[in-house]
Amino acid sequence: MRIGIIREGKNPPDERVPLTPEQCKAVITTYPTIDLVVQQSNVRAFKDSEYQALGVPIVEDLHDCDVIFGVKEVNLEDLIPNKHFFFFSHTFKKQPYNRKLLQAVLNKKIQLTDYEVLTDEKGLRVIGFGRYAGIVGCYNGFRTYGVKHQSFELKPAHQCADRIEMEAELQKVVLPTDFKLVATGFGRVGHGAREILSLLPIKEVSPSDFLNQTYDYPVFTHLNVDDYNKKIDGTAFSRVAFYRDGSGHVSTFSRYLGVADMYVACHYWKKGAPIIITKEDLKATNLKTSVIADISCDIDGPIASTIRPSTIAEPIYGYHCFEEQEVDVLDENAIAVMAVDNLPCELPKDASQDFGNEIMMHILPALLGEDKIDLIARGSQTNKNGELTAHFSYLENYVAGKE
Repeated sequence: MRIGIIREGKNPPDERVPLTPEQCKAVITTYPTIDLVVQQSNVRAFKDSEYQALGVPIVEDLHDCDVIFGVKEVNLEDLIPNKHFFFFSHTFKKQPYNRKLLQAVLNKKIQLTDYEVLTDEKGLRVIGFGRYAGIVGCYNGFRTYGVKHQSFELKPAHQCADRIEMEAELQKVVLPTDFKLVATGFGRVGHGAREILSLLPIKEVSPSDFLNQTYDYPVFTHLNVDDYNKKIDGTAFSRVAFYRDGSGHVSTFSRYLGVADMYVACHYWKKGAPIIITKEDLKATNLKTSVIADISCDIDGPIASTIRPSTIAEPIYGYHCFEEQEVDVLDENAIAVMAVDNLPCELPKDASQDFGNEIMMHILPALLGEDKIDLIARGSQTNKNGELTAHFSYLENYVAGKE
């Protein structure tokens, strides 16, 4: 089998890679039947010469490859007919902006396996960049707090050589003695955020104590869905039912806004689930929250202050709670919003290392050996006959432009 690593063609450029030079060498050593090549690129965090130094060939053309690995969506002109592609297509939720991509994949009879829908027997994702979104997003949240309150300055994560340098910056963080932080989400993103919290002098407390107790040292609480949602009809809350269908529930998160200085949002949200923070919630007279690090970054979604994604170059903007519009972050009526939607790109080498480990642990064994749980089949949206697979037949009308 000949495997190719495609160069990323998205703009702005994405420096991440599916496999680092060391991982490519390990793949070649572990799987003698694999012929692995890397397409030439001036964009990657890892130089072509770093791959070549470890015996990994650099090529310009991938037409002779059987399988092609990328990270972001592949440009239409770079799709090669009758191949097996792995990348994040951002189509399984029927995203309108990528309809043409899926149409082109089908027209070119490509088997597309989307990393985002590769799951184990329990339905849990086996690969993703969520951990590093949480790590960088939480770091950015504290950087935002320093900017908003003009109390300390942290170096932007993307200007750090690596995670080690970024974490060293946290020594500059100075928090009020009564500082409180609330976080939501316990997936990869939430656990990534906790890695940053573990490096700071901030203690975890229960949601109840967070709301009702005062402290003379910084604290945080990490909420599960039943800590900030309830059934509208007053019946008992069920996490299973909530995850299946969020309708019939309402958010109770507003009570944390009068207590927390900072909110780090790491949850997964989909349409139909309750709005977590409304515009009216942010107009409350007892509002204390001054910084929202919205790592989830759902625009016009569950957090009213997230009115647009921010960028790595300009990660922070102000949201005026009464005028409901963007203003200077230092405006006294503004919440400081950090809503970068491509956070792992700030630490491309570290994030790529983490991602490549998961490819080697889960994807390659299934691709090259016995796939006992049909990992690849269940994660493939299309086949080489130009058809949607049975698992993704629900995308038929989306592809046809009917929805």
